[in-house]
Amino acid sequence: MRRARRPGRAGRATLITVDDRAFLEAAGRRIEYRWVGPSPDCAPTLVFLHEGLGCAALWRDFPDRLAARTGCGAFVYSRAGYGRSTAVPLPRPLSYMHDEAQHHLGPTLDAAGIRRALLVGHSDGASIATIYAAVTADDRVVGLALLAPHFFNEDVCVASIRQAKAAFETSDLRERLARYHGDNVDCAFWGWNRAWLDPAFRHWNIEQYIPRIRVPVLLVQGENDQYGTRRQLDAFVRGATCPVETRLLAGSRHAPFIDQPQATLEILVRFIAAACGNAQRAVDDAP
Repeated sequence: MRRARRPGRAGRATLITVDDRAFLEAAGRRIEYRWVGPSPDCAPTLVFLHEGLGCAALWRDFPDRLAARTGCGAFVYSRAGYGRSTAVPLPRPLSYMHDEAQHHLGPTLDAAGIRRALLVGHSDGASIATIYAAVTADDRVVGLALLAPHFFNEDVCVASIRQAKAAFETSDLRERLARYHGDNVDCAFWGWNRAWLDPAFRHWNIEQYIPRIRVPVLLVQGENDQYGTRRQLDAFVRGATCPVETRLLAGSRHAPFIDQPQATLEILVRFIAAACGNAQRAVDDAP
């Protein structure tokens, strides 16, 4: 058992108590996390927001590699209902991504002592990062790196989520997910799956938030993404008033950091260096 790296003087994180996991309290929830690299008072922090079936562990070693290449810290956590974090009641409300962005992400950053952050969101996590950057006045956030983002629902997404439901019910998918989510496995899966398959969710759309984002944004999507098309990237570019970079990766499906880890790493390293450098220059030039 190792001690957790403390997140910074402003944080309220506990010490690791189980294996190599630490926990903090935020907005009344116990949140599983791990910390990689420098503390928030020494460097910017990459905040990893996982996908709808993800958790801290399912980022694998990508946060470690990205932190090592950029010199940033990495705060990798499991939202409530995922991993070993606090469970949430089902069904999740169809507003669950808005709720996470508006009521829980900020307190989680506060509890971790985050001072400057670049949000790295995957799928649902990318949507949450988008909403958060648009609706909050959080000047800690210096940029968004959005992997396989969703800004509206698509037929291909619904079809793939139906296939995931069948796999969860008939294959070993539940067992495989339980290795990472433990007792939260049904909460994680059904909270995500039933929301996206709800007929009312077919009209889910967050494009109205795009023009309100003021920080640089990187969009990365796999050419063969089974949950979305290039229309997602096009919608963001069309609505954006901030600097935007888009990359479409050959040989990748919905998880570029798994399917094309080195290419994804290099793209993010360049973007993070520019975004954090520009933010620091703005601080230095301020009166």
